[in-house]
Order: sequence, then structure tokens, then C-alpha cells
Amino acid sequence: MMYKPTLEEIKKLRDETLASIAHCKEALEQAEGNFAEALKLIQKRGQAKAADKASRVAQAGIIDSYIHNGKQVGVLLDMRCETDFVARNDEFAKLAHDLCLQIAATSPQWISSQFVPREFLEQKKQEWKQEFIAQGKKGDVIEKALEGKVKTFYKETCLLEQPYIRDEQKTVRDAIDAAVGKLGENIKVNAFIRYAI
Repeated sequence: MMYKPTLEEIKKLRDETLASIAHCKEALEQAEGNFAEALKLIQKRGQAKAADKASRVAQAGIIDSYIHNGKQVGVLLDMRCETDFVARNDEFAKLAHDLCLQIAATSPQWISSQFVPREFLEQKKQEWKQEFIAQGKKGDVIEKALEGKVKTFYKETCLLEQPYIRDEQKTVRDAIDAAVGKLGENIKVNAFIRYAI
């Protein structure tokens, strides 16, 4: 017999995800009332939506800013979406501000790994390789260690690959994908700048 979610359960999931009532009901039915599992189903749907919408033009958006206490660190962020309607949405504005806080706290250099200059990465790899050789590592061990170093480097320096400050089990990319699922439009970080004294 199929699980029938209560109105309270549907409302709670909708408040958490902003997904449609029908999607919330369907996710709760599939998860047989398990709220955490239903939440995961909605998030997966959001990631699928994000992939579908990634090619759409994000020409609207907002510029958000953050100045840290003590006025020693400041951030400007240009975040884009498809329409003014979403640009004025509180969820979109909250995500933009959270990303400003993320940038202030973690000081990324690039938006994502695709923005890292190839020559710069190759130079870093050569430096790391020399370190591994000096440590006595050889062959496949060096290659595996280099893969790990590159992943760590991306997590430290690329905004979208970083653990999200609001939930470190997710990356910033996951948080943006979830927002795409909720708001139904392509969302992207167009540019940012971090000032520090």
C-alpha cells in the first residue's frame, strides 16, 4: 500500500525546499514518509534541473556586497539569473549574500577549476612532483599523490569546489544547483572580487 503523506509533512518539505506541492507529495510517497530521504530526492531533482538549465542565458541578476567587522575585508559579487523576477527573490538574494560571506571567509582565487590558468596549474604540478620525488616517492604513487594535490588545490582556491559554509557536506556548486532546482532558472556566479587590508 502506498504511503500517504500528511498535509503537515508536505508543508514542512515545501518550506524546506520551495519545491511544488506535487513534487513534495511525490517525494514523500517515494521515500515512504522518510523526511531526510524525501529531501534527498528533491535535491537530486534540483541538480538534474540545474544541468538542464546550464546552457540558458543568465542576463539578469544582482550585485551584492559584504564588509567584514573591522572593515578590513570586503567582497563584491556579480551573480546572474535569467529574469528580474528571480533576481528580486529573497532566496536568490540570500544565496548571493551567503556567497559573499563564503568569499570573505575562504578567499578563493577563481570561480571554478575551469578558470585556473593551465600554465599556472602545470607549474604547480611540477613543484609538487619535485616535492614527492624528494620524499622518495616513485611512479604511480606520484601520479596518485598529484591527483590528490590537484583536488585539494581546487577545493582551496576555486569558489564552486569549496565546502559551502552553511553546510560543509555540500559544495558551493551543490548550493547553487539546489537554488536552481527551487527557483527554476539558471544561476551562475559571473564575477567576484575580494579586497583585504
